[in-house]
Amino acid sequence: MTIRKKLIVGNWKMNKTSADAVTLVQELVAEVCKQTDVEVVVAPPFTAIEAVGKVLDGSSLKLGAQNVHPEASGAYTGEISVGMLRAIFTNYVILGHSERRTYFKETDAFINQKVLASLKGQLKPILCVGETLAEREGNQTLKVVQTQLEAGLEGVSKDLATSVVIAYEPVWAIGTGKVATTEQAQEVHAFIRSLLVKLFGDAVAQKVRILYGGSMKPANAPELLTQKDIDGGLIGGASLESRSFVDLIKAAAAAK
Repeated sequence: MTIRKKLIVGNWKMNKTSADAVTLVQELVAEVCKQTDVEVVVAPPFTAIEAVGKVLDGSSLKLGAQNVHPEASGAYTGEISVGMLRAIFTNYVILGHSERRTYFKETDAFINQKVLASLKGQLKPILCVGETLAEREGNQTLKVVQTQLEAGLEGVSKDLATSVVIAYEPVWAIGTGKVATTEQAQEVHAFIRSLLVKLFGDAVAQKVRILYGGSMKPANAPELLTQKDIDGGLIGGASLESRSFVDLIKAAAAAK
């Protein structure tokens, strides 16, 4: 029996108006607010985050954000601070997503600043790591994942490490419909766990949850979620419709 509670996170990306977001989360609350076997997080766009948080209030679902700036305040036009997110009861924040790395040129060092600022402000980081198709074909997967993970966790103490969630997202499988084989996914998850052992010791590493983030859907979720080191999913497209997202939550609950 694992000591790690399964975690399903919906990353809505740049989708849903505030009204659409409220409708979706109302459907989710109606379906799964009473289940406690799986921790469920939704991460709407910033324009909808406060409205979604109000609907989630009193339910078992938790609120996540898709990004945060490491500074507490200041002249950072268009940015959002940890304090602003915590003030509306945000629990989690997605950091280092491949889209942030690719489109906005975020570096490992900048992502690390966000991780440390989030932990300091009691916001739980979901640190994303993963390789491109060229890197996988060049047999660079483990090297890329190790570099991103170690740099992203630089300066994180043992005491705070269990507040971090790691998401392995093979970049070539995001939004493409491609998915790593179960064996490929488990291999990288096990490698990440071994790195966490080196960084923080076995006792801490066994408590850190590692999510799979590459086109997880109801059809492939049951097999992925029964793997030893896969503790849940960071869900993109399948989180935008309540039925598919609920099916993923149910798959996680069944994967004991």
